[in-house]
Amino acid sequence: MATQADPPKSDRALVARQLGREPRAFHRVAVRCPFGAPAVTEQQPYTLDGEPFPTTYYLTCRHLVAAVSRLEAAGGVERWSAATRTEPYLASSLAVGDEEQRRLRKELAGDTTGRDGGASLEYGIGGSRRGGSLKCLHAHVAFALARPGYELGDRILAEVEPHWPERCCSR
Repeated sequence: MATQADPPKSDRALVARQLGREPRAFHRVAVRCPFGAPAVTEQQPYTLDGEPFPTTYYLTCRHLVAAVSRLEAAGGVERWSAATRTEPYLASSLAVGDEEQRRLRKELAGDTTGRDGGASLEYGIGGSRRGGSLKCLHAHVAFALARPGYELGDRILAEVEPHWPERCCSR
C-alpha cells in the first residue's frame, strides 16, 4: 500500500470544516478560491485502508457545492447527459476528460491497486463506469477547475453565477 503524503495540517483542517467531516483519500489542494481557501482537492485513488475513492478532484468550496447541488436538483445530470449524447463536441470533451482521469488515477496510484485489484483506476470522472455517462456534476466542475480546458465542466460551471461569493464562505 502506498502511503499518502501528509498535506499541510491547516489545509486538511479547513477541508474537514468545509465538508463537515474528515476528508478521505485527501492528497492536496488542487485549486484555491480567490480568498485562498481550498476550492478543489485532489484525492488519492484509494483510502489508506485500500478502499477505492473514484473521485480524483473533489469540490469543497461551500458556495460552489451548493450552487452545483441546485443544478443537479433541477435535473442537471439528466440534461447534461443528454447534451453529451446530442452534441458531438461535448461527447468528445467527456471522452477526453474520462481518459485524462484514468491516466491521472494510474499516475497517483503508482504501484498501488487497493482492495479492487486496480479495477477502479479505469473509472471516468466522478467514478463513471460507462462511457458517455455522467453521475455527479460536482465532479465535472471540480475537474474543469483543476484541469483547465475541460469544455463540458466549463459549460456546467458557466451556469453557476456568481462563480465565487463576495466573501470567503469557508473561513
